[in-house]
Amino acid sequence: MKVIAINGSPRKEGNTFHALMGVGQQLEESGIDFHILQIGNQAIRGCMACGACAKNRDEKCSITTDSVNESIQLMKQADALILASPVYFAGIAGTMKSFLDRAFMVSGCNGGLFRQKVAAAVVAVRRTGGSSTFDSLNHYLTYSEMILATSNYWNITHGRAPGEALQDAEGVQIMDVLGRNMAWLMKMREQTQASLPGPEAVGKVYTSFIR
Repeated sequence: MKVIAINGSPRKEGNTFHALMGVGQQLEESGIDFHILQIGNQAIRGCMACGACAKNRDEKCSITTDSVNESIQLMKQADALILASPVYFAGIAGTMKSFLDRAFMVSGCNGGLFRQKVAAAVVAVRRTGGSSTFDSLNHYLTYSEMILATSNYWNITHGRAPGEALQDAEGVQIMDVLGRNMAWLMKMREQTQASLPGPEAVGKVYTSFIR
């Protein structure tokens, strides 16, 4: 089994990275492969609302000048996903938001590429805005019918300079517990897939309130 973590921080080894490594350590100790995709320092533009992913249904975004399409396939092949972002103005970092909008739109327009995978959101924050960012990341996961792994508090760690999050004892524990719970969910899902398959996907109903 394999977990792909999306690091939306421009800092390759900032506090978002350290939070992910806390989760990853527990996953690896449970025999699960753990890999971080560093996308926060890339040039990734936002969704153009062109509708090509819905029309073509080829599991690709029409923008081909960055790593989004390659990342989508890695995410599709993984058993679980972690979305991780630092807090920028009480929200998801810009590059991460652009990446998620496109990746999850492609997934949704192609039958739900990430549907019923185990997933979690992780946030690194200096002071405030952590809860709103955590909530925003979870919107992608719940929209996609993913199975949320949880911890003993919201998955938020605090620190400013790279590495300061390791001094947040509660934050460190939160990531450890999240890793253990995620590993348990993944193994439980794997062992029950044959005897208890998940619900079949249904066609999405869209309602417009404009008459």
